Amino acid sequence: MMVRVSGRHTLESLAADAVALGRGRPRAVLGVAGSPGAGKSTLVAALLTRIGERCGAGWAAHVPMDGFHLADAQLRRLGLLDRKGAPETFDPVGYAHLLERVRTETGIDVYAPGFDRALEQPLAGALVVPPTARLVITEGNYLLLDEPDWARARRAMDEVWFVAADEDTRLGRLVARHVEFGKSAAQALAWVTEVDGRNAARVSATAGAADRVILNGASGWAISA
Repeated sequence: MMVRVSGRHTLESLAADAVALGRGRPRAVLGVAGSPGAGKSTLVAALLTRIGERCGAGWAAHVPMDGFHLADAQLRRLGLLDRKGAPETFDPVGYAHLLERVRTETGIDVYAPGFDRALEQPLAGALVVPPTARLVITEGNYLLLDEPDWARARRAMDEVWFVAADEDTRLGRLVARHVEFGKSAAQALAWVTEVDGRNAARVSATAGAADRVILNGASGWAISA
């Protein structure tokens, strides 16, 4: 059953559930998965804002999967530059190892890579999980992929929520994003169709393994119940 609610009420409910996940243990890791353009980053940013309002700055931290993109130099070496964004263009073992550290090394700053969308390159040590963080939210396309290295990363997460969106909205967001960061409209549409489309099909097939599915539609959010 899908329960439709909209606006701040939905986000408050989701934020409350995320906070509950982080209480009663040294630190929890919440994953947010979904296809490219579904709204993962939008949801995570809203959750972090509301959790900060509830629990104070530093109670939650953000470690996106995008920091584990392989740099273009490595993609050229591997012959994968034209498939950038596919599962094989990431470092899932490094990602899993960092999430394992985040869970267990709760008394020190744990540094994590970020991703610069203007450069389309990972940035080492751009993010930090401080000792005050009781919850770490990580987001990415492939958190539920049924392959050994990605499964190791999944085991480091307490729950994974899956964000889905209607296809027209999702594709429109993706094209606009690629144009914003330098592609022509024709190049953006071709990339979304030929590259992102294949990746999205692999991701959408993993939704059934999620602990919760959240629909991001024109009429608001719909929460799996």
